[in-house]
Amino acid sequence: MEEKNLILEMKDIVKTFPGVRALDGVNLKLYKGEVHALLGENGAGKSTLMKVMNGIYKRDGGEIYLNGKKVEFKNPKEAQEAGLAIIHQELELVPELTVAENIFLGREPRKGFLVDFKELIKRTQEVIDRLGVDIDPRSKVGDLNIGNQQMIEIAKALSQNSNVIIMDEPTSSLTPTEIDILANLIDRLKKKGIAIVFISHRMEEIFEICDKVTVLRDGKYIGEVKVEDTNEDELINMMVGRKLESRFPEIKHRPSDKILEVKDLVVPGKVENASFELYKGEVLGIAGLMGSGRTELAKTIFGLFKPSEGEIYVKGERVNINSPKEAIDLGIYYLSESRKDEGLVLGMSVEENTSLSVLKNITNLGLIDNQEEEKLAKKYVQGLKVKTPHIKQKVKNLSGGNQQKVVISKLLSTKPDIIILDEPTRGIDVGAKKEIYELISHLVDDGAAVILISSQLPEVLNLSNRILAMGENRIMGEIDAKDATQEKVMKLATGGDLN
Repeated sequence: MEEKNLILEMKDIVKTFPGVRALDGVNLKLYKGEVHALLGENGAGKSTLMKVMNGIYKRDGGEIYLNGKKVEFKNPKEAQEAGLAIIHQELELVPELTVAENIFLGREPRKGFLVDFKELIKRTQEVIDRLGVDIDPRSKVGDLNIGNQQMIEIAKALSQNSNVIIMDEPTSSLTPTEIDILANLIDRLKKKGIAIVFISHRMEEIFEICDKVTVLRDGKYIGEVKVEDTNEDELINMMVGRKLESRFPEIKHRPSDKILEVKDLVVPGKVENASFELYKGEVLGIAGLMGSGRTELAKTIFGLFKPSEGEIYVKGERVNINSPKEAIDLGIYYLSESRKDEGLVLGMSVEENTSLSVLKNITNLGLIDNQEEEKLAKKYVQGLKVKTPHIKQKVKNLSGGNQQKVVISKLLSTKPDIIILDEPTRGIDVGAKKEIYELISHLVDDGAAVILISSQLPEVLNLSNRILAMGENRIMGEIDAKDATQEKVMKLATGGDLN
């Protein structure tokens, strides 16, 4: 009976890039009405396998069968016409176009040679209603927050009436409410017989949403298990090839001198009367739902937004920070939640991205010292275990997690005193997460002050010594981490009283 419902099969798939065998004999079976999780560390080959399935990459070996017939998709359009849709981890949207134009890009309804905008809006509204979210089809995508942009990507896939939908980290930018909406949508799609590939690093989602799991490691097929027959420890062991004794390191917070003070900071529509202090040798967590003002507060401190009121003091001196360069010169570095748009130059190499923030330190008479640049890049590639065939590799060819490590390399190269980490583990596997947690611990040991913004409350609770809860663009309260629980933090963030 199960084979009768088999919709897509990939057999012994091989894909090679210069210097690396990304896929080495990988198998995958998808059935109608089933959610199949694809797990593996960053660089394990998950996104590559999906791109091979969708005709983005040409495979070097193996076979693909759709409804029992061997297929060879030469491009994504052929895959789409055959009923396959992919929601990419990195958003594939045109910011200057509207929601409706993005969802039906290349498939717009027409009256003769002209786009039928009335019909376009109607069809878009129908798709958005199926999603269950409140987004205006006429809105410009660039004006939406990253969570709503992710919903637009999902809407694009829905609009194609596909039989197979690939969701690559679909919840990484969503609020808890939006994740619930997506889970309900997935349940409805299952009932319609649609097969879903679900890629996520959030283990709780795998057990809540998925039916089966296929695990990849270093481009190789490790195995397939039913979700009901496995547990988190077994899946982690399959992914990393070893047991992870503890997810979070024990961070020895030793708060000493006050290094940053923010007083009554206001950015109209973004930050309201924010005040807090930060000390060397500590991790200050900032929690709250997306849209609560966390990122806007961080960007104001980093000189990306100009406050209309309030004061900022660094090492006891009042400062006016008008640009990121001025912030970096003061010893402040901000790691953006959006590595693609704000953290990296994707067309440049690992080496070039690593040195971008410190070019003045490796330049002589206006020329970059290539040996110093190479030395710097190799130091961080080795130290952060960046999986890349060489430092000349373009960053766009790395996995999402390894791109994140390059962003962190760029940060560390400036040797900052104050480090603001905005969603530093988004789209990163459990092994790489632990490496970043340990890096935070080392930074604190060296006397740095860290501000950690995260939607993952376990991260905030386990790594911070104090936690600020934000909501409605303001700091709603502060709680000592040793007294904090997820419930208490969210109660504070939503305006509740802990007494």
